[in-house]
Amino acid sequence: MQKIDIKKLQIKSEEKTLLDISFNISKSTALIGQSGSGKSLTLKALLNLLPSSLSVNKDINSNFKMDFKNIGFIPQNPFTSLSPMTKIGKQFFCEEKKKKEVLKHVSLDTWVLNKYPSELSGGQIQRVIIAIALSKDIKFLLLDEPTTALDIENRNNIIKLIDQLVNELNILILFVTHDIESIREICEDIVIIKDGNIVEKGKTLDVLQIPQDIYTKTLINSTFKNKDFRK
Repeated sequence: MQKIDIKKLQIKSEEKTLLDISFNISKSTALIGQSGSGKSLTLKALLNLLPSSLSVNKDINSNFKMDFKNIGFIPQNPFTSLSPMTKIGKQFFCEEKKKKEVLKHVSLDTWVLNKYPSELSGGQIQRVIIAIALSKDIKFLLLDEPTTALDIENRNNIIKLIDQLVNELNILILFVTHDIESIREICEDIVIIKDGNIVEKGKTLDVLQIPQDIYTKTLINSTFKNKDFRK
């Protein structure tokens, strides 16, 4: 079974340590934290997108090579992720057969290939972004707040789609968000991060039902106004 073991991921500036974490990614893992907690730093470090001014120490084991060919990325805002002046079909970097295959995975028809981004809905654009990521035959998908810019209906549909893809394609996902509710049904494991450190991690339902850290309790209480999520 595919697995990523982040034994140590440490990021330092000249003044201080910004991030110092260790955790495993097995099937579906959520990284939860408020703004400034270190979620974006973690993503950028895994994607090798950090500026050279920062010192990065990584010790990562994986049973597949962590490189561009194996990793897909879904950004926070789908509306700024595509060229507005280019038709969708020209924004894929694969053969026509592969385009049709990945569009089918995200429940889109091939007619979208002849459309401009402005002609699609927010949910359709997010599906296109996911399809482009899948066109590389990835083994690991990083998602940065993928439902933030969507309405409730499209948010729920995208969450169901992500869950479906994890099971159908046997890929790992790291779902980065501040919204615990969006991941409770699809992520088996959860990691809670605060100020660049992990304060709690474990099976998602276990952590939601019996949180140990006060920060985790605060996040849960701010998301769920009642305890129905435990059922």
